Amino acid sequence: MLRSYSRRWLLALMLMLPWAVGPVAARTPVRNTAAVRQLPPDNAPTPTLRQPVPARLRDFRKQREFQYVEVKSEQSAWDLFWARFWRWLAEMLDTRSGQVVWKYGIYAGLVVALVFVVLKLLQIDFTRAFGRAPNTAALPYDVEGEDIHGLQFEELIGAAETAGNFRLAVRLGYLQILKQLTDQGLIRWQPDKTNHDYLFELPPGPLPDAFRELTRQFDYVWYGEQDDLTPSHYAQARATRLAFQQLLSSGRRAA
Repeated sequence: MLRSYSRRWLLALMLMLPWAVGPVAARTPVRNTAAVRQLPPDNAPTPTLRQPVPARLRDFRKQREFQYVEVKSEQSAWDLFWARFWRWLAEMLDTRSGQVVWKYGIYAGLVVALVFVVLKLLQIDFTRAFGRAPNTAALPYDVEGEDIHGLQFEELIGAAETAGNFRLAVRLGYLQILKQLTDQGLIRWQPDKTNHDYLFELPPGPLPDAFRELTRQFDYVWYGEQDDLTPSHYAQARATRLAFQQLLSSGRRAA
């Protein structure tokens, strides 16, 4: 009985042996030597290096597309400065804070310009608004209470010239012109009028141009506070006034 069982177990092991060995043998790759191909030897000739034609190479170098160097700008230093400035301004305005400053800065500039024009038209010395008072004249003279019909212009102008107060002498000479124009009926003098109002009242002819130049010199000297007016500069202003007075006396008022 025992021997029969041993034979049966031995037979079962022999039957199971191919199943245990078979998968292992199948996993082992088999190299096919016939599938390996040998590359043929490289028998091509060695390539030769070709040099470009010198004339063709010079032609390429002259072309702008092949000039890989930093080319200096043909603009002047002043143009480059303004180009950088506008580029910087554009970059700044792209920011939120720059847009706010630009928006309200324009309004502020317009207000300042409007105030300046109004003060200029009213002939108000706007420098006093900023705490800068004009220097006192060397002669006791009341500008606020002056009346062209009650002033002795020849005496006052002579005294101002003797004292070296050329700024006051220019003002007195201009007021003398206004009195002469009023006496001849060419303008209507009023203390609240501006010099440009008198200009529009003059008849057509040589008087408006001459009076415009006289007014320009007066505004520059008086409202520009030219207290350091030199004798030569005053001589020019005095010559302009005398020429205008000569024009009045000659009777050439209208065209």
